[in-house]
Amino acid sequence: MLKNLRFYFKLYFKITSQYIKARMQYRVDFLISIIGIIFTNLIGIVFLWVLSLSIPSIGKWEIDHLLFLYGFSLLAVTPLQLFFDHIWILRYRLQEGDFIKYYLKPLNSLFYYVSEVFDLKGLGQLGFSIVIIIYSSIKIGFEWTFLSTIIFILLFFSASLIMISLMIIAASAGFWITNSYSILAFIFNFKDFSKYPLSIFDGMFKFFFTFVIPIGFVAFYPTTLLIFPEDIDLTIILSPFFGVGLFILAYSIWKKGMNNWSGTGT
Repeated sequence: MLKNLRFYFKLYFKITSQYIKARMQYRVDFLISIIGIIFTNLIGIVFLWVLSLSIPSIGKWEIDHLLFLYGFSLLAVTPLQLFFDHIWILRYRLQEGDFIKYYLKPLNSLFYYVSEVFDLKGLGQLGFSIVIIIYSSIKIGFEWTFLSTIIFILLFFSASLIMISLMIIAASAGFWITNSYSILAFIFNFKDFSKYPLSIFDGMFKFFFTFVIPIGFVAFYPTTLLIFPEDIDLTIILSPFFGVGLFILAYSIWKKGMNNWSGTGT
């Protein structure tokens, strides 16, 4: 197993490095993309600031706590943007018949497919989210001990798997329907709800964002575990493991879709 992991890691590095070299031929486009995504996220920060002027706190959540939640949400979504951006055009590959090549190589199909695209503008979001987390953690007095750092990393990986898994499931709908874009867009737009405490929603929506479309596990539950440990309950404790379980489900759906896809018929 370790040998396979090393093989895929080296292969991914080679594929991605070639892709980055090709993309960096258009450096102006790269810089514009980076600046654009930073300004887009700054708008969210401005919204939080304006919100804090009229509502100083939402329960325990003051503006600096909300900033930490916002930064964690952006960080958790970043791996999806960096490594899984190719998911968005799966429907075209299926419609045009190009997807057949992923059957023919002796590689994991999901790995082979997502490795072809590395979204460079996600690096801007990565840097921006780290700055917001560092700034807000200082403001709220969060202690970066060895244990808290390990917990943060585990929560980050789990939270990232939530969004990645949801998008894989949504994209896999393309194996059964002609155009899965509406499903992809519908699921992806839910990420915006992860930037706010679930406590602002009533019981029905909180249940929906926990067990149906588990956006709460992208940022709210992990952040609560980090900055409000006194509010820990069973749902929050299960947060680090939820992403792994959902990814296993998403990969199973992907494989089932692969096995059921019959091509374009041409």
